[in-house]
Amino acid sequence: MAVSTPAHVDLSAALMLAPASAVEWLVVLPVAWCLAVGALLVMLRRWAGLQPAIALASLAVLVLIDVALLDHVARNGPMTMVMGRWLPPFGIAFTVDLTGALFALVAALVAFAAGIFSLADINDSGRRYGFYPLLMLLMAGVSGAFLTGDIFNLYVWFEVLLISSFGLLVLGSERGQIDGTVKYGFLNLVATTLFLVATGFLYAVFGTLNMADIARKADELRVNAPLMTLVGLYVLAFGMKAAAFPLNFWLPASYHTPRVVVSALFAGLLTKVGIYALIRVTVMLFPIEREELSFVLALVGALTMMVGVLGALAQTDFRRLLGYLVVSGIGSMLAGLAIGGPGGIGGAIFYALHSMLVMTGLYFASGIAMRLGADSSIATLAGLYRKHAGFAALTLMLCFAISGLPPFSGFWPKVMLVKAAIDIGAWWLAAALLLVGFFTMIATGRLFLLAYWRDSAIPEAAAGPAPLSATALGPLAALTLLALALGLYPEPLLAMIQSAAAGLAEPSTYLNSVFPAGGPQ
Repeated sequence: MAVSTPAHVDLSAALMLAPASAVEWLVVLPVAWCLAVGALLVMLRRWAGLQPAIALASLAVLVLIDVALLDHVARNGPMTMVMGRWLPPFGIAFTVDLTGALFALVAALVAFAAGIFSLADINDSGRRYGFYPLLMLLMAGVSGAFLTGDIFNLYVWFEVLLISSFGLLVLGSERGQIDGTVKYGFLNLVATTLFLVATGFLYAVFGTLNMADIARKADELRVNAPLMTLVGLYVLAFGMKAAAFPLNFWLPASYHTPRVVVSALFAGLLTKVGIYALIRVTVMLFPIEREELSFVLALVGALTMMVGVLGALAQTDFRRLLGYLVVSGIGSMLAGLAIGGPGGIGGAIFYALHSMLVMTGLYFASGIAMRLGADSSIATLAGLYRKHAGFAALTLMLCFAISGLPPFSGFWPKVMLVKAAIDIGAWWLAAALLLVGFFTMIATGRLFLLAYWRDSAIPEAAAGPAPLSATALGPLAALTLLALALGLYPEPLLAMIQSAAAGLAEPSTYLNSVFPAGGPQ
């Protein structure tokens, strides 16, 4: 028996018939640009001398694209672009709001600074083995994670940045790098597997992977669906990627092994992608479940802070010490997520952006210190102030910033988090935040006194000032000055962060961007 087929099927309700405007291409342009440049650099791998210039110019363009994207979103609200013209929830959507745009811009600034620093840190061998294509691929993954509006797409971009990070970790093929890569890879692969399992579970419950669609359906399904189990899986997966307690040991065991510029990139970007994903999923998609898990998140955040800062106090290796400070910072962000509200979520976002800049700068400082002192141990390093007073001053300012002291960028998120904790009666969490700030000041003060201020026992080591190249000192100075500027004049960024936190808590404008009037409901 023949089955009749309609001569014409009207798909207008499921398709975007109007062509995308030029400004809408801004949503996907950061990802497309990084992938295109990365492919070009792979094709030009035989011309290693051209790669730094191409990569630096491309990263500068990426910064400009992200500036334009942030400006448009700040003026006009969230923006969505769909793939293949299929409207959500049928097609994959890239949706950018203030939170995603802020993270993407700061990530691009960090990558641009790292690209300049790499001129002094990556030799011809590293260029031939693909540092610059891997850097562009890493930025494609990071940008995609910050800009996507689809959970499975988020998983895909996690995979992209994970693959590129493996390549960057083993660049040089030294024994320590291989050891660090195994530790880094094992925990991250477990976390990625949990992420995929949770995403399959989510699709079985919701029948969609679009974030806006999930947010608007969650209230209807909450009564019967096991959403706490689902959110618990996501918290575990993203917590592992962010190096939260008790699964934080892989970070200080691996971040000191690659080239300094790679460590700086990882410290500035990778754990913050995990924090961003946690904020996006728990605050925007499952706020009630986040509230129910708030005490667990607060406890994990406090333990992560304490383990990180106590580990930093126990270290003598410069880069290992910084690895533990990265972990401690993750604890502060988790504390903000646990507190919730505009103060808690805004404080977590501000702290993440501040940490991206400052921790990258501190890793740059560790590389310069090792170059000046020919060692990475603060028990051996000494007299760095006499070798280069300007470099010592920049490091001291970054130490103040990461300790949360005024007038630097770390002061304001710390104030926001402590005030938010006191406002909800979580005195113990506020005390933990203040205590960790005090211990961080001791750890960084010990670092500066031993490695910089103490006189060297070797006369020739304290012979006089040592020259530093502009490609090494310039990115460090730029990030330090940016941390100072954000501390002295935080109002513009603070206003955007408060709007971003409000948009996550009440995502109506985000939902309207994905499902405009007349779209599929």
